[in-house]
Order: sequence, then C-alpha cells, then structure tokens
Amino acid sequence: MLSFLFVILIGSILLALPISSKNGKAVPYIDALFTSTTATCVTGLVTLPTVTTWSLFGQIVILILIQIGGLGIITVMAGLSVALHRKIGLKDSRLISDAFNLTSLSGLAAFVKKVVLGTLIIEGVGALLYMTVFIPDFGVKGIWVSIFNSVSAFCNAGIDIIAENSLCGYALNPLINILTSLLIILGGIGYIVWWDVIRVLRNFRKEKLKCLKRLTLHSKIVLSATFILILGGAIAIFILEYTNPLTIANYSLFDKIQASFFQSITTRTAGFATIPQENLTNASAILCLFLMFIGGSPVGTAGGIKTVTIVVLFATAYSAIKNKNEVSLFNRNLSRQITKKAVGVASMSFTIVFISTILLAAVTNAPALDILYETVSATATVGLSRNLTAYLGLAGKLIIIAAMYLGRIGPISLAVAFHSNKETENIIKNPTEEISVG
Repeated sequence: MLSFLFVILIGSILLALPISSKNGKAVPYIDALFTSTTATCVTGLVTLPTVTTWSLFGQIVILILIQIGGLGIITVMAGLSVALHRKIGLKDSRLISDAFNLTSLSGLAAFVKKVVLGTLIIEGVGALLYMTVFIPDFGVKGIWVSIFNSVSAFCNAGIDIIAENSLCGYALNPLINILTSLLIILGGIGYIVWWDVIRVLRNFRKEKLKCLKRLTLHSKIVLSATFILILGGAIAIFILEYTNPLTIANYSLFDKIQASFFQSITTRTAGFATIPQENLTNASAILCLFLMFIGGSPVGTAGGIKTVTIVVLFATAYSAIKNKNEVSLFNRNLSRQITKKAVGVASMSFTIVFISTILLAAVTNAPALDILYETVSATATVGLSRNLTAYLGLAGKLIIIAAMYLGRIGPISLAVAFHSNKETENIIKNPTEEISVG
C-alpha cells in the first residue's frame, strides 16, 4: 500500500513540473496527482487529454508509471535485484510469493526473470506491429506512439497519445482491434497462466487437445471464464447495439462484430474505447458495469475482482443451492479459505464502489448511470468514462483518486492478508447460534 502511494506521489511531483507540460506551464497539482494515480493504478481515467497536455518528458513519466503499476512495484524491485545479480532475501521472497499467490519460495528469481522478460518481449512485438499503422499515420512520432500504446494495452492502462477520443478513429481497423485485444488479454489472464499453457502445449504433438487436461485448476478457471465473458459480452453488445445509430448501426456486419468484441474485451479493465461510452444504450452500459466489476484474472495486469473470484462465488452459490458440503470446480474441491477470500475481495470492492458512488453523487450533478459508470471504472481500474471525468470538480477528482487507489491495492492487500499461514483463530471459540438467511 505504501509503495503504491510513494510511486504516485513521486509521479505527481514530476508531472506538476513545467517541463512535463506541452505549453511549458505547470498543470494544477490536483490534475498531476490524478494523472499519476490513474497511470500507477493502470486505470486510464484522465482529467486532461494525454495527447495534448503532456510533453515528451511528461509522457515518459506516465509510461514509466504505467509499467511500474502494471508489473507491480514488488516485481519491478525484484527484477532490478535479479538484473544486478543481487540475492533475493527471505523477506523479499515472501513478498514476491504473496504478490503472485505462489505456494513455494523456491525458484522465485527465475520466475521474476521470466515475468519481466516475457513482458518486455510481448510489449516489444506489440510495438513493432503497431508501427505498421502508426508510422504511416504519424511519421517518426509513430514509433513513440506505438511503444506507448503497446505498454499501455498490455498493462491494461487504457491511456494513449493518439487522440482525445482514444481509439475511436481506428474503430474499423482490424489490425489495431486484434492487436490491442490480444495485448489486453495476454496482460489480463495472468503470468502463471502463461507458463502453465506453455508447459502443457509441449505435449501437443503427442496428446493433441487432450494435453489441455493437464492444465492446473487455476488456468482452467481463468481460460474458461475469460472465453465465456468475452464471447458472451460481445454477443450481448452486438444485439443491444445493433440498431443504435450512435454506435454500430451504420457499420457493416464485420465491423459490428469487431466493434462488439473490442467493447467486450476493453471493459475487462483495459479502458481503450472505439465506441463513445456515453452513446451506448442503457442496457449495454449496465452490462459493461458487470464486465468492468469482474475485470481480468489474478496475477496479471488487470483490475476488478478477477475472473477466478466471480467463478468461485457462483460455484459457492450453486453448492449452497444444491445443499452440497463441498464447493467444486472441474472435479476438484475448493478449500474454505479460497471461498472466504473470494467473498472478502468481492465485498471490499463492492463497498468501495458503493461508498464512492454515493460521495460522487453528492458532489456531482450528473446522471446516476454516468456516476456509477465512473466509480465502477475507477474501482475496477478500467478507465472507461461516459464523458464525466473531465468535468469533475476538486471533490469529485479526490473521490475518484481514492477509488482508483483503493481499487488497485484493496483486494490485493486483502488477498495477501488471507494468504498468511499463521493460525488466526482463537483457542477458545465463541458459541454457535443459528440465524435466518435469505
């Protein structure tokens, strides 16, 4: 919690300097603080247009904050230690293990190295592919635009230096849609899923699709939930927006499909937009609220309560309805600790959304749906807005800053607390008494 706060404050000071502004005049500190928070928390909500407000120096600061926020401060520090050939101590090993939800302290240096190198390789390939579009459009500047966009997409930050309306100008460009979507998904599914998929695919020639059975339970849940949410969200958005003249009604069938898929994917905490969010139908906006609240997957760059959390919650509810003693998924029983953690993370995120929505509604004169969209987007570190962020007053900006910060560190800190192996229950237990529920 303190490390994120420290990085945010350092970033805000740098962004408040005149050198960070394009016009050479220092921006108001509250906007510098807001931008630093949204970059470090890889959210994407901005009070000032990134492309027209910040100089090259300011954009470099923002990109560094995005990379630190996406990888995580602990991962960045561990990566530096590995690069400098310094030994990772027991305390740092515990921190890394907690950050990645690992069950063993062995091989952490190699794991961190793979995470950092894997990230840089994917971002590098993404930047090269972006250049095929952005260099013809922006000239030499397209190189920087490509690098910035690749890092931002992989880290699920949603901040870009292309235009004030995000990627709306490239809504019908298949390469930009597919590439951005892939970067978002790769960053969002989590690092441990990468290595697990690579591990089982080594046996693909011998076992074909049967090798997928060797995936860990975590990977099976993440990949299944990701597929269902993306496909289900895209189909729903396609149907709900099909006749909406403000979004995709005038598109060809192919363009409607790619716009629907991109909207479904970007709501999973990415924050890029090819459709103006304020033009969505109310039904689509409510669906997007649900997708934003869920977010990506654990141990990745995405936010939200995570796919595994929502699957565990549904599995727990199903088990209760069926009056089963155990909660199971893919023929494996889940521990009680896992279900408790899922309830805790979801409850904390819901509480942050609920309180911040009430507070923002009290200080902002805007439609209720726009306010809720803003607070869910901030708490789940998504970055999509129904054109409200730029019009927030001082109090509104502070509320969203707090929501972004708590949304980024709250569920993580809670998960780390639950990950402790120490016995926390009292020796003398309280008496049990039945109550009525439901």
